[in-house]
Amino acid sequence: MVLSSNWQALLASKGGPASDKKTKHSNRKITNNSKSSKVVKVSITQDVRPKRKSTSKIMDMVYNMNKEISKHEKDKLEGKLFEFNPSKEKTDDSVEEIVQVGVSEDTRAGNNKSKAIGKYIAMDCEFVGVGPEGEESALARISIVNYFGHVVLDEFVKPREKVVEWRTWVSGIKPEHMKNAITFKDAQKRTADILEGRILVGHALKHDLEALMLSHPKAMLRDTSRHLPFRQVYAKGKTPSLKKLTKEVLKIVIQEGEHSSVEDARATMLLYKKEKKEFEKIHRNAFN
Repeated sequence: MVLSSNWQALLASKGGPASDKKTKHSNRKITNNSKSSKVVKVSITQDVRPKRKSTSKIMDMVYNMNKEISKHEKDKLEGKLFEFNPSKEKTDDSVEEIVQVGVSEDTRAGNNKSKAIGKYIAMDCEFVGVGPEGEESALARISIVNYFGHVVLDEFVKPREKVVEWRTWVSGIKPEHMKNAITFKDAQKRTADILEGRILVGHALKHDLEALMLSHPKAMLRDTSRHLPFRQVYAKGKTPSLKKLTKEVLKIVIQEGEHSSVEDARATMLLYKKEKKEFEKIHRNAFN
């Protein structure tokens, strides 16, 4: 059977050019007065293209996403968040729960005992550039956490010399952080009071203590950069970076972009806790 030559014209007048729309096909049975019948495949045009989303809704989504990202980065810098990024490798079951939130279950539950300073503390500092071409380092932030990762001290510190290079891409320090920063003397005194009689954990502690112009008994230092097993296994006898140790030993990633001294201090405490028996064995042999 031959269809009317006006069929395509009729479709065009109702739905527009067939080439502009997606087409659905269906089989229809068409009969005439004759005894026989034929099944003819008829193309029926139907617009099935998805409707466009409202532009305003998309812009609102982008705005809210950017707002949340900015808040997250600010909280991380200020030590309100403690998140390690798990590496692609398998995470050690013994530290998996700590990695997820960064602090112990007791601290998350608001246990006052976990918030006490305690016997063990971990310290890390951030620096800015001073002197000729900003090559010398000056203390700009001091962070101390306890054994459970709770923040004991976290303050921005006003450098005593003119800042030549803020090193923001590494330190995370910006000029606006100096508005409410404490003085160097205040940072020095508060740190000294906390250190008194406690075991200090950290990475390359010599630099942090020198920047604060403080000393601490060697028998009470637990330096992850000088821990012999770490040096032998992960750095061929040399000094391993904190980032490398955290990834290799704990299977978690830190220091992607700007650093956070709170995050770094917590990382060193996790490393110490992971190898505590070995740390203490070496120190007993060295000082007894």
